[in-house]
Amino acid sequence: MFSFFKNIDNKDHKPTYGILKFLKYIGPGLLVTVGFIDPGNWASNIAAGANFGFTLLWMVTMSTIMLIILQHNVAHLGIATGLCLSEAATKYTSPLISRTILGSAMVASVSTSLAEILGGAIALQMLFGIPIPAAAILVVLFVGVMLVTNSYAFIEKIIIAFVSIIGLSFLYELSLVDIDWVQAGISWVVPTIPEGSILIVMSVLGAVVMPHNLFLHSEIIQSRQWNLENEEVIKKQLDYEFVDTLVSMLVGWAINSAMIILAAATFYLHHDKVDELQQAQTMLGPLLGNHAGVVFAIALLFAGIASSITSGMAGGSIFAGLFSEPYDVKDNHSRLGIALSLITALLLIFIIGSPFKALIISQMILSVQLPFTIFLQIYLTSSKEVMGKYVNTKSTTVLMLLIGLIVTFLNVLLFMSFL
Repeated sequence: MFSFFKNIDNKDHKPTYGILKFLKYIGPGLLVTVGFIDPGNWASNIAAGANFGFTLLWMVTMSTIMLIILQHNVAHLGIATGLCLSEAATKYTSPLISRTILGSAMVASVSTSLAEILGGAIALQMLFGIPIPAAAILVVLFVGVMLVTNSYAFIEKIIIAFVSIIGLSFLYELSLVDIDWVQAGISWVVPTIPEGSILIVMSVLGAVVMPHNLFLHSEIIQSRQWNLENEEVIKKQLDYEFVDTLVSMLVGWAINSAMIILAAATFYLHHDKVDELQQAQTMLGPLLGNHAGVVFAIALLFAGIASSITSGMAGGSIFAGLFSEPYDVKDNHSRLGIALSLITALLLIFIIGSPFKALIISQMILSVQLPFTIFLQIYLTSSKEVMGKYVNTKSTTVLMLLIGLIVTFLNVLLFMSFL
């Protein structure tokens, strides 16, 4: 059973390949990208740059490398099987395992949605003075209407436009500051964990390698399917998907890096402590000019709205998979998953104390859930029963196990930091 946007019936429609045709495959990767340039990332990255300068840039690099490998692999699952990660878990694992992992993934989806909605609400407060609870309601209403009334293809175009605006906004911000690019270059590749930084390190990890994006990518990649019975076409799709994923993840790496660099070159350099995103916008005015603060708020608004859309889609995909169904916004299970993700997050916003701290903790929660999703993915994509001839090679399995162990080790360090 396939969702309404999986095009597999065009058996006579065999695409030709070239630059123009490749552009038709661009999109799924960018939808994933907007998930890791969301407001939770903004909070984690600004905290990283403001408190530790350039020193945590390496975490963005390492997380992005992990992300490219994981997202390519999970997209591989979607193309080869016609199932999203949630559907495959329900079909090929025991009910106890699938329901436990998918239940925790729904918690992660709520945590993600909380960050996305809260970020959009903070942006509306910055721009128009709307109280955060009221602004959060406006964000959820807008996102809900977008998800229920518009097709996937239209949403994809909107997301691509949002990513472009966010990227251009940070290019403008960076053009206003003097940056020590030599030091930044060293920090991109040399790992260091300054004292007291483990919470921020894990927040950056959870903000980049996000569990809900693994579920989402395995679903939306199927919008590019043509003919699953044609092995040559499947192979071409896998090649195109990798380029789409690679380019999109590098765009995300650049934007996340820009956030840390901007915070390091302004707040850290001037010894300004940032405790909330509103404060970051206020500080940018005197340091970079009044337009910088407005650009910051506008980019945050687009990031919040765009990522709320994708987190809602992910929630719908995860929940529908529990019932062995694909994501379909016209289906009640998908709609209920969207509602659970967005509305639960909205209710939590009404009771949180510090929005900035909530953003950081929400990303930490994602990093805690992440190993469960990674090891589930490894099990499925390393199974010949699931993947057939497209099963992981031994080297791919070893590499992904290494990623899972690194993430688990960092989670152990986080736990020990609380003792």
